[in-house]
Amino acid sequence: MSTLKKNKRIKLAKRLKRYGDLKPSKGNSVSQRGKPKYLGGNGRKTTGITRRLFKKNLQKIRVLEDGKVVRRRVPVSLLRAGLIEKPVVRKPFTLEEGES
Repeated sequence: MSTLKKNKRIKLAKRLKRYGDLKPSKGNSVSQRGKPKYLGGNGRKTTGITRRLFKKNLQKIRVLEDGKVVRRRVPVSLLRAGLIEKPVVRKPFTLEEGES
């Protein structure tokens, strides 16, 4: 096995571990009619079931990875959870604290 393939696999595994699987998951969309029993109806009846995709809310942002700043499509759920490290941005033409 070539080293190139091995390195590619290692990179992909790291990315999967950090961001998870970004592919949409599959499920069903159910169409119903009728009034629920608890609201005084006869009960809900299913009239159709179709397959659908549950897509992740991906945002394209700059991320700090292994000391480098890279652009990645990241799910918002990871951003909100604080699992993504963003690069520190400072205003142009300003000095950092401690410099004089």
